[in-house]
Amino acid sequence: MDTSQYLEIFIDETKEHLQNMNEQILVLEKEPDNADTINEIFRAAHSLKGMAGTMGYKRMQRLTHDTENVFSEIRNGKMKVSAGLIDTLFQSLDALEGYLENIQQTADEGTDDHEPIIKQLNDILASANGEVPAPAQEEKKEEAAPKSEAQSGAKYKRINLEEHEINAMNEAYKKNLNVYGVTVFIQESCILKAARSFLVFKALEELGEIIVSQPSVQDIEDEKFDLEFSLYLISESDAEKVKGAIKNVSEIEDAIVEKIEKVEDVIAEEQKEEEKTAEVKEEKEPVQTAPAAAQAAPAAKQQAPTKQASKPVVNRTVRVDIEKLDALMNQVSELIIAKNSLVSISIADVNQQTAQGLHDQIEYLERITTNLHESVMKVRMVPIESVVSRFPRMIRDISKKLDKKMELYMTGEDTELDRTVIDEIGDPLMHLLRNSADHGLESNDVRVQRGNEAVGSIFLNAYQEGNNVIIEVGDDANGIDIESVRNKGIERGIITPEQAETMSDKDVIGLLFMPSFSMAKKVSDLSGRGVGLDVVKSKIEALGGDVEVKTKLGEGTTFIIRLPLTLAIIQALMVELGDEKYAISLGSIQTIEDISVSDIKYVQGKEVIHLRGTVIPIIRLDQVLDIGPREEKPENLIVVIVKKGDKLAGLVVDNLIGQQEIVIKSLGKYIDNTKIISGATILGDGEVALILDTNVLI
Repeated sequence: MDTSQYLEIFIDETKEHLQNMNEQILVLEKEPDNADTINEIFRAAHSLKGMAGTMGYKRMQRLTHDTENVFSEIRNGKMKVSAGLIDTLFQSLDALEGYLENIQQTADEGTDDHEPIIKQLNDILASANGEVPAPAQEEKKEEAAPKSEAQSGAKYKRINLEEHEINAMNEAYKKNLNVYGVTVFIQESCILKAARSFLVFKALEELGEIIVSQPSVQDIEDEKFDLEFSLYLISESDAEKVKGAIKNVSEIEDAIVEKIEKVEDVIAEEQKEEEKTAEVKEEKEPVQTAPAAAQAAPAAKQQAPTKQASKPVVNRTVRVDIEKLDALMNQVSELIIAKNSLVSISIADVNQQTAQGLHDQIEYLERITTNLHESVMKVRMVPIESVVSRFPRMIRDISKKLDKKMELYMTGEDTELDRTVIDEIGDPLMHLLRNSADHGLESNDVRVQRGNEAVGSIFLNAYQEGNNVIIEVGDDANGIDIESVRNKGIERGIITPEQAETMSDKDVIGLLFMPSFSMAKKVSDLSGRGVGLDVVKSKIEALGGDVEVKTKLGEGTTFIIRLPLTLAIIQALMVELGDEKYAISLGSIQTIEDISVSDIKYVQGKEVIHLRGTVIPIIRLDQVLDIGPREEKPENLIVVIVKKGDKLAGLVVDNLIGQQEIVIKSLGKYIDNTKIISGATILGDGEVALILDTNVLI
């Protein structure tokens, strides 16, 4: 059967199950007797096994089956959770993630059977059961299980036939086709009975035609049946092939496939059944007293609500392809541009009444577009948890690899970011956490000597601040040795000894973000290849954010990442330089000042202003953007004070146009001369205005 249509759902759900198992096994490592955690892992492994089997990924199914077996024994109290078992379980999760990666790339799980891991799981099972080899134990377990009706030689369950169904059978006999009576038994542990039944129907429809089923197809779809169902099948195939097709579906306990030689056999059995039922009815009816009959009715009544109560809660979330959201966002963007066009139309030529009406309609349109924009943005927002949830496992593995005791503390996992930002932020955060674990934290002995706790702390905190999301990654280690970084910079030829003397601590720390700059004593697979902080910086700046470092010797280091909530539509200040219009994101603007030319001072040959106790450098945008100077030299300058972390700069502009909601359009590869232009926007009159990246300017 073609399962490609389910591939995306399978990948998404498998990721969720694997992440859930990762988190739960970390809990289990600390709380080995936590029954809820054990049950949760068992359920996740069971679901994964079923999904992999349905999709035809046999290797993945086998590995999850063995993992499920281990947890079955733990649930039954036959074995305890050990450190060795936890390591093996994490290895099996890594193997499953490897299968998933292959499936994502090629829709195929690959050829690695992961025999060593399967052997470890089976050895663990064997030792828990008194050194019985795992396969034998599996057979023994199956033998001990009570035999199903199929195994004890029972016949298939007969179905009452309508006239047209009898005719269909007779037609089949004329064409020399086989007619089978089939009863299928589903395993008790099966979670999705309807899905398994559907797969049996699909498998049989490839071999022939199903005439009728009991319960009906609709009842089976609604899960209104126990653990078995029956059907009549017309097929060219032999009984063994039919049975094999059924048994090939996972979580099927057994099946009876009986060849029906002629229709009369079924009708004769039907008549026998009716006579038998009538006899039983005659025997029972006279004996039943009125009170008993009265008692029977309410009992029947009580069953219905019980069934109703067990109905699963309807899932209130919908998976949406990100491309569809992008298309919707694009339409909202165009609507905002259209709204801006209306606002810019001069209404001086129309009468006052019409002008007021037009103004009211524009205000109404503005409200709708703003609400629509906010709604689409909320749909695009994803909790940062989807990225950070894999980090506790990563820190655990690093802790074992480096033989350092460390704990990861996370807060603000429910802080939301735009999906496009979420997709890109995972790698930079991983680099910073590895950096803290490898470079930051000292060995446990050194920590004790310095009077710190032996177990190192790494933290990741996320929170919203205005139109930005702040993510802090840090540690409680010894902090960055600024003198060592300074000396390394001189040694590498990045700075001269003279420059090193005049550099502030902050500038020295900035050297860490230079390409190929590494403080590692030795190269490992964790760090020390000079790939890391420069990648982190460039990736975050590409997202319109910035990163800064706070460090204190003896107390620790914190990397502070500041990211915009969204990359699509922003509030901006529109400014003029000569004949050109530019946009500056409102989120980066601190204040707007009117500065007298005589107030401009010089520090090291560069223009600065002294504003409320702070020295702020001036950036002449006309020079940076190569715009011709004004003919008249003004006495006063309009200076837009912008901020990046705790750094400030003053951008000199000619005129202020005002605040406007703008749509950011990418310039693609047409312009790549500088990074100071982060995109463009289309104004109400159709003119294109460039958006300035103040982070790069600073």
